Amino acid sequence: MSTNKKLVSSLNPLIETRDIAAIKAKTGNIYESIVVASKRANQININLKEELHRKLDDFANHTDTLEEVHENKEQIEISRFYERMANPSLQALGEFMGDKVYYRKKEEE
Repeated sequence: MSTNKKLVSSLNPLIETRDIAAIKAKTGNIYESIVVASKRANQININLKEELHRKLDDFANHTDTLEEVHENKEQIEISRFYERMANPSLQALGEFMGDKVYYRKKEEE
């Protein structure tokens, strides 16, 4: 099973409440924890977007006009798969809470 399929099956795509104390405990500061998770969410979002565009480019026909556009079931399935995936923010927070994200603090001068 690919990594993306594991993410779809293991993460709940619905928003749920989180324990703020547990999030804060990871870095010692809730705001630092949120920054780490948000930076990871941006990375995930960029990767997913690039992956989706690569897959959909296989179906691209640049000579189509509005009258010639037709449904492609494979393309629809790919789009539905990405729609069912958990939001990148939820994925990033799950990775962060599961200690799968490496982060470090900048040294203060």
